[in-house]
Amino acid sequence: MAATYQKGFFNNVSYCINPLCAHRQNPGNVETCLSCGTALLINKRIRLIKPLKALTDDPYNYFDVFEVDDAGTRWHPVRERRVMKVLKWNSPKLRKLIEIESITLQVLRHRNIPKSTVDDFFTFVPQNSPLELCCLVMNRFEGIDLEKWIEQNRAVSQSLALEWLKQLTDILDTVHRSEFFHRDIKPSNIILQPNGQLALIDFGTARRITNTYLAKVSASGGTEAGRGGRYEITSVVTPRYTPLEQIEGQAVPQSDFFALGRTFVQLVTGHQLTDLPKDERTGRLIWRNKAPQIDKPLADFLDELMSHFPGQRPQTTRVILQRLERLPLQSKINRLVKSPLFQVAAVIGVGLSLFGLYNVSRPVIAEYLLNQGKKAQQENRFEDAKSDFHKAVSIKPDIAKLVSDFYFEQAERRNISLENAKKYYELAIKFNPQNDVAYNNLALLCQRLQDFDCVDKSYAALFQLKPNSWEAHYGLGNFYDDLGKYDLAANQYKLAIKNSELALDAVSNLARIQNLQGKYDEAINTAKEGLKKAKEPELKAALYKSIGWARFEQKKYKEAKINLEKAKELDFKRTDTYCLLAQVQEAVNEVNAARISWEVCLIVDSNLPEVQRWRLQILKRLLGDVVPE
Repeated sequence: MAATYQKGFFNNVSYCINPLCAHRQNPGNVETCLSCGTALLINKRIRLIKPLKALTDDPYNYFDVFEVDDAGTRWHPVRERRVMKVLKWNSPKLRKLIEIESITLQVLRHRNIPKSTVDDFFTFVPQNSPLELCCLVMNRFEGIDLEKWIEQNRAVSQSLALEWLKQLTDILDTVHRSEFFHRDIKPSNIILQPNGQLALIDFGTARRITNTYLAKVSASGGTEAGRGGRYEITSVVTPRYTPLEQIEGQAVPQSDFFALGRTFVQLVTGHQLTDLPKDERTGRLIWRNKAPQIDKPLADFLDELMSHFPGQRPQTTRVILQRLERLPLQSKINRLVKSPLFQVAAVIGVGLSLFGLYNVSRPVIAEYLLNQGKKAQQENRFEDAKSDFHKAVSIKPDIAKLVSDFYFEQAERRNISLENAKKYYELAIKFNPQNDVAYNNLALLCQRLQDFDCVDKSYAALFQLKPNSWEAHYGLGNFYDDLGKYDLAANQYKLAIKNSELALDAVSNLARIQNLQGKYDEAINTAKEGLKKAKEPELKAALYKSIGWARFEQKKYKEAKINLEKAKELDFKRTDTYCLLAQVQEAVNEVNAARISWEVCLIVDSNLPEVQRWRLQILKRLLGDVVPE
């Protein structure tokens, strides 16, 4: 049962949802609007307690937005303040937008994106009204939007800009990896919370990235078909934040990066974009003179985000995050090279070499440089450390082994960035090319960085040193698995299993891939072999899940249900188990049980592609053809 609404918790006033009502504000203790008679308790759970935008009868103001007192649902029986967006007019196009927003918020899972469930989207008809209002309820973030923040605080510092840029890119990474893009990033859609974290809101213009959509964009080819012609690709425009390709109805994921760059220009300058001039020749914003606190590397990166053509911008959120890891070091180097001290040191170095002191003091200098390298690393000054170590080895070769061990040790430290860790592994390998562990760790690290060339080279070198390394075959299988190259992944998992009885995770992953490939009998046999040796509950759960999956596809629902229930009992956190169990329960007509399983499937985090596919399937069934392709 839904939570019971009780009076007097949050509200002293209550607003009428009817946009045609003459007097919408009411006392908090009445049940129906004193002006038009419309019920003030929506769906027996929601009261409108404060408008978050002006209530006007402007025909171009399509949505009302309220802070609401929500008593909750049977799936989330917690009373709390939330936000409700109300579509006021009976427009099929606008209705589709709010329905798509509902689906988007149900699929996306990030702590700084509003949460919404199936029960949070509904329609409501006011008293004696011709309108059918579409309502979308979502979680509310405390804080202030960055548009208002800029008005109160002016420009942000370089360090804060970097921190916020990382936070927003992390949110966008979740959005893009879930096959959506936002299309309306701007300061007013970003909330700064009291804990310092940013939240991204207003997904009303979000779009799902699919091959169908990209084909439409490609086919429109900059012609009129891209704007309401044959393909009807909706263009969403916010002046100054929207790139040209989006204005022409051909938005792509990199369009979000343009808006991100423009947003941060406004943040670092403290000026509205309309107040910043453009270069008449290139069309670029002229903004750097308004942000003297921003170093050249970051300024160059913001300009790259705002490049006119999508292909000139970073291509993925992962690339942006990698670049952001390197920016602080680049800024330090930039400041160092320009400093008078650096120029004096360079002159002194030339003078010393001319006087021959270098050759006389080789052992002393080598030891000094080694110690300086260690000191630089302790201070996380990677480039200085690398330079000092290389000089030390060139002067005194017997130091090489010590340097190699030091690099490897530093690469293992958790507080080093991924890019810096990669450099340490590479240098450790350079000083000791027989270090198979360094090759394996480098390969795994490059997978996280999505440096595919590095992955290939690292595994190739590793297999030359240890052809039967099951860990390497398992790691390479994971790499191919993430790329969706299931045949290659399966081959590597089989080699891992062949070379070691310890490769039980490879057994579980192989069974999953065999299900994805429709090889259900093979998946069952693989999982059963794994169950003979598996001890950890989580691993057993994964294997039982694979058997249940295969039996479901074979329409052997009784066996499927037994195995999936075992999987759930062993590991109740597996999202894919609930998604499969929901489908089995539907097949045997256990409707209520299936509803609960579907709710868990939609809510619990998972990045598995099959889980995303199952989620979209159920949402499409619930909401019909509004699910974006």
